Amino acid sequence: MASDPPAQADPAGSAIDSVSVLSEDSRRRMFAFIRRARRAVTRDEAAASVGISRKLAAFHLDKLVDAGLLRARYETPGGTRKVGRQPKVYEPTDAQITVTIPDRRHELLADLLLDAVLTERTGENATQAAMRAAQERGRQVGEAARQETRPGRLGPERGLTTCERLLDQYGYEPVRETPTRLRLRNCPFHPLAAKAPDLVCGMNHAFLSGYLGGLEVNGVRAVLAPEPGECCVRLGTGEGEAEPSADETTGGR
Repeated sequence: MASDPPAQADPAGSAIDSVSVLSEDSRRRMFAFIRRARRAVTRDEAAASVGISRKLAAFHLDKLVDAGLLRARYETPGGTRKVGRQPKVYEPTDAQITVTIPDRRHELLADLLLDAVLTERTGENATQAAMRAAQERGRQVGEAARQETRPGRLGPERGLTTCERLLDQYGYEPVRETPTRLRLRNCPFHPLAAKAPDLVCGMNHAFLSGYLGGLEVNGVRAVLAPEPGECCVRLGTGEGEAEPSADETTGGR
């Protein structure tokens, strides 16, 4: 029997942890000093920048390293090699911190639209290209998840359990309404979805449909089922459920 997919790190939780690390004043000021320096900074320099002891600075710097905001190595500043142990130096990582509650994924939407523009085919209009790009990306994400976790055959219940984990990471706030139906309580693309519901909700639906296909979840489909304040898509078997009309599909956010 195939094992359940392993739990993955929560990006939103990691971002909140990073922000928490920066809540201490001296730590935040040292981090700002190191970012502005544009070079590796020693403990002594970091300590002097905020007027604290070298030992206390080392404590704060190690916290920033643990949070993934700084990286550390041993190096002689200026490249001049001296006798003895090289000092520990710190420089910023490429980490970018964004915390929004509820979670928003505007960068994913922008990336999909960019893909659509760059790959628009002859005979496609902009909207058709956007839907295709969203579905292709969703399928790629699903295929990658299946390759990584190797879950075996996925029926509706196990398939939705697997979907919950990824959709939670993407900020959809999934809630299991029934064993075979998953409601998405948050729209990661709000408020842009409210400005262009046909386009954004359509891309969202295409992305999630592609994801189900790539993950090879049997008997589950993505259905446009907007509710005020929630994602416009629901995942389920569709048994006993009517597809909403075109007018209803613009009511979600």
